[in-house]
Amino acid sequence: MDFDKLFHDFTQLKVAVIGDVMLDTYWWGNVDRISPEAPVPVVAVTKREHRIGGAGNVALNIASLGANVSMISVLGKDDDGEQLTKLLQQNNINTKYLVQSGHRITTNKIRIISRNQHMMRLDAEMADDIPADDEDRLLFSFENYLTAENPAVVILEDYNKGVLTENVIKRIISLCSRHGVLTAVDPKRKNFFAYEGVDIFKPNLKEIKDGLNIIRDDINLNVLKDMHLLLQEKLKHRISLITLSEKGVFYAQHPLGNQENDAAIIPTHIRSIADVSGAGDTVIAVAALTFAATRNTRLMAEMANIAGGLVCEEVGTVAINKEGLIEECKKLLA
Repeated sequence: MDFDKLFHDFTQLKVAVIGDVMLDTYWWGNVDRISPEAPVPVVAVTKREHRIGGAGNVALNIASLGANVSMISVLGKDDDGEQLTKLLQQNNINTKYLVQSGHRITTNKIRIISRNQHMMRLDAEMADDIPADDEDRLLFSFENYLTAENPAVVILEDYNKGVLTENVIKRIISLCSRHGVLTAVDPKRKNFFAYEGVDIFKPNLKEIKDGLNIIRDDINLNVLKDMHLLLQEKLKHRISLITLSEKGVFYAQHPLGNQENDAAIIPTHIRSIADVSGAGDTVIAVAALTFAATRNTRLMAEMANIAGGLVCEEVGTVAINKEGLIEECKKLLA
């Protein structure tokens, strides 16, 4: 594999990320006293920072790899929505197809930190399903995107915040199928089995065990193959990509035969793990791009596994570093 050419091919791809985008806000400060009003610490705020969170982090990973990416979601008509839109634009993420709603507020997770310790987290959000008129406006925007941009792949990123309703999910997959566009999903429990007909289905091990009501702890290749087949009965999807935490990733493709490349566990590479937050976002981003560019399921799993491990070496949620990933792919997959 010529990885330099592959990563150049990424820059020719158009990708949409649709799902629950959110604003991550960080307040840093010092604690020197207890409040006289209540037995709580007083944090003297010295620094504030806004970051892209939720489905936006998947788009951030796609942009870091050089592809043309659009974020499609529903935001509130508020200051947080404006701040988030600006952040997306500053990171080369197309915001033309975002929908503003008067029914909702923009999700904002505020973390208050002192001496590298989280003191508190404040969540400003509405997690109910978006109403029917917002569904219609979101789907209208998505149809316009499909017609105008002709993307290679659409990633559905579900954080259970109400944007990806069952109706929205089914309509998006149907539209993509009709237009010959690949679909990749990072699911959550609520609509776990709504993603029928998707191309790449990427749960983590806990999500798939919860979804299929499996309580056994012994996880091996045959057990994972059985999980894939159980999923396939319900979803009729093309590829399962299951992240196994420190054990790596498992992939299986339909139809599942006896060929070695039909299913396998890709073990992790030894890393110095600092923080696992955001690793799943990186995995789905790299997997979707790699499969869209190559249609190679094994390579997709190998590269996504490497990328997920790399971002775990960084503190906090960070996007994948393109040069670092190229270097690791050349070293480990050559």
